Amino acid sequence: MRLFQMPAPLRRLLPDCLWEMPADEPPTLYLTFDDGPIPEETPFVLEQLARYDARGTFFCVGDNLRRHPDVAQAVLAGGHRLANHTYYHISGWTHSRPHYLRDVAQCQALLDELQPEVRPLMRPPYGRITRPLAQTLHATHQVVMWDVLTCDYDQHFNPATCLATAIRLSRPGSIVVFHDSLKASRNLRYVLPRYLDHFAAQGFRFERL
Repeated sequence: MRLFQMPAPLRRLLPDCLWEMPADEPPTLYLTFDDGPIPEETPFVLEQLARYDARGTFFCVGDNLRRHPDVAQAVLAGGHRLANHTYYHISGWTHSRPHYLRDVAQCQALLDELQPEVRPLMRPPYGRITRPLAQTLHATHQVVMWDVLTCDYDQHFNPATCLATAIRLSRPGSIVVFHDSLKASRNLRYVLPRYLDHFAAQGFRFERL
């Protein structure tokens, strides 16, 4: 089953997390990209965003930051924001709190070298995090979830249906999740340019968090 949006009761369990942004004028969408940076997919994303003067937020796996610092620098050079997606893409449901916090800190150390921030952003892989863990992280990070999950990583998901679903669910202020990963490549390369074109034609802006 594909869960494109979290039900309201689940959102209420994590009240300190950021789920969406205000629906301001002009209408704005907040595109986020998980699991990079990698040389195979992240440059494609940057190229598409640049075509629409769009800004995005890239939730980076620390091990990818270590291996591909030049790609991370290209993200920053494009006016985008880097954020924390743990070092090894681990689940907050299956790892101890000390283990998880060490993994977040290891990723953050690399991010701080590239992009010093007062209050960093962090997204839990798979959205799997406990309320106590989220409360602990809230002391140092803004934990970011989403309003729309495109499910672009699902290789059995038809690209045209993926696009139609993402368009139907997006609204002003939505935080939308894509993935700059090899697993998502087929859907990402079909959906992202058409998604940007659709909403740009309706006067939407695309901003980073």
